[in-house]
Amino acid sequence: MRILYIDIDTLRPDHLGCYGYHRNTSPNIDALAERAVRFDNCYVTDAPCLPSRTALWSGRCGFHTGVVGHGGTAADPFIEGPTRGFRDVFWATSWMSALRRVGFHTVTVSPFGERHGAWHWYAGFSEIYNPGKGGHELADDVTPIALDWIRRNARKDNWFLHVNYWDPHTPYRTPEAFGNPFEDDPLPEWLTEEVRQRAWEGFGPHSAQEPYGWGGETFYQAYPRLPAQIDSMEAVRRWIDGYDVGIRYADEHVGRLLNALADEDVLDETIIIISSDHGENQGELNVWGDHQTADHITSRVPLIVRWPGLTDEPRVDRALHYQYDWAATLIELVGGEVPDNWDGRPFTTAFREGREEGRPYLVVSQNAWSCQRSVRFEDYICLRTYHDGYKQLEPVMLFDLANDPHEQHDLAAERPDLVDRAMGMLAEWYHEMAATSRYNVDPMMTVLREGGPYHTRGQLRAYLERLRATGRAHHAERLAARHPGEY
Repeated sequence: MRILYIDIDTLRPDHLGCYGYHRNTSPNIDALAERAVRFDNCYVTDAPCLPSRTALWSGRCGFHTGVVGHGGTAADPFIEGPTRGFRDVFWATSWMSALRRVGFHTVTVSPFGERHGAWHWYAGFSEIYNPGKGGHELADDVTPIALDWIRRNARKDNWFLHVNYWDPHTPYRTPEAFGNPFEDDPLPEWLTEEVRQRAWEGFGPHSAQEPYGWGGETFYQAYPRLPAQIDSMEAVRRWIDGYDVGIRYADEHVGRLLNALADEDVLDETIIIISSDHGENQGELNVWGDHQTADHITSRVPLIVRWPGLTDEPRVDRALHYQYDWAATLIELVGGEVPDNWDGRPFTTAFREGREEGRPYLVVSQNAWSCQRSVRFEDYICLRTYHDGYKQLEPVMLFDLANDPHEQHDLAAERPDLVDRAMGMLAEWYHEMAATSRYNVDPMMTVLREGGPYHTRGQLRAYLERLRATGRAHHAERLAARHPGEY
């Protein structure tokens, strides 16, 4: 049995053709989806990058691993203390270790561990190939390493190969020679001048006037696909084109991997999985080109599984799943046992039988750019914000994703009944997490006590000055009132 896991950073599902996007961003992925299961409601438990991949590879959510942020104490796993054995829990119970126990040779081609200092993430890999640019790799840096490994090993049995592309991630570094296949294509319909103008008048890191964080209008000069600010619909077009071109560029490299497997006569015998570590807001909640919230756009990821003999006819799974629920299912499908400490729950029988069997609700978290826990249930997502990360976030927000997938209309005041249901689910989730934790710490509280989300710490005073200097003093006063201790 052979497994290829293609991990495309920062990839939101609704910018792929097989998920309904109107632009031809993903012809190779779309063709694969014709013989695959496409999961419509797969979510990471903890966004963004470091907590997300830690959760997937460990099978445990951030509440249980301790990893919920990008810096500070909560960027490292809980210390196991006197019960730690000769090797740690990541080695004992990681996804890759579970696969190795049933005979798989596990391999990664990725700079992720170095980029985030996530040395625990390497647990269970038999071979590690780091392209060496700390996440600034282009697909052209990654694919040759993966192709070389495929040429040398494809015909062997029982391997798991993880290949990680970063190209859709800002600052949109697709080589200029690649061109722009979308220059004549319309923008997504929801991105109107009214939406842009409302964003322009707003505030927050990576908002329309600060799309690179807190200002830095000269940053774009090094990256020709980026506009300086989102100050016109032409700038919106350049911004969205830059993201979509990155997806198309990565998709071409996906095609190269699949062709290499075909050249070795093993493509039709290889399980192909395509997913991501998080999505990417492109104007939703006035965040452009980043992943700063626990909302539908950042927390939802594509999941496409082509499994010869099980998915020869395409189908869609619309049930609610955490990403590591699929990891648990994979372990069982290849004859392994899901470790006892996992939060991931397998749906193995349902997958084999082509049925949908998911969870009644999900709780997803963000603690790197804001502190949020959100409840995804039925057609809704309810966001509970503990630290706004200096963005336009109310303490509680509710969105109807069936009618408002881009989160433009907050229904919290109109539907207190749904908010109450969501808060009840959040309380139930918290009770389960606390009751099953080996530690007496909620890692989100650690983040809050250390000064708030890592990427916003120490930024408030200078940002208030910028808001006042750019005609947004009323927003400055609002933020100063919300965060008197930090100001």
